[in-house]
Amino acid sequence: MQIIGTAKCRDTKKCRLWFDQRGIGYHFVDLTKRPLSSGELKSIASINSWDAMLDKDGKVWKSRQLEWKEFDAEEELNEEPLLLKTPIVREGKAAVIGYKPEEWEILNK
Repeated sequence: MQIIGTAKCRDTKKCRLWFDQRGIGYHFVDLTKRPLSSGELKSIASINSWDAMLDKDGKVWKSRQLEWKEFDAEEELNEEPLLLKTPIVREGKAAVIGYKPEEWEILNK
């Protein structure tokens, strides 16, 4: 199990706490220290979509003013990993984007 996010993200903190309280082991990937590779991003996008991976409510989205521009989501996410909506919980080939405990429960079975 892998949790991808940032140490400061409130939803990522709640996600890690959810797993800790249930005694479920995971590996935490802090995007501020290690961005995802292009292959990792493609793997997550193949399950969801590039657009679903964008945090359109976040500071980075607003600072880059992407709501007013035409852009390629894959290119933007490869360039700026903090555009990712977090947390992302991965298990094998499955990935859940955002704070969704009900879906994490299914991943853990």
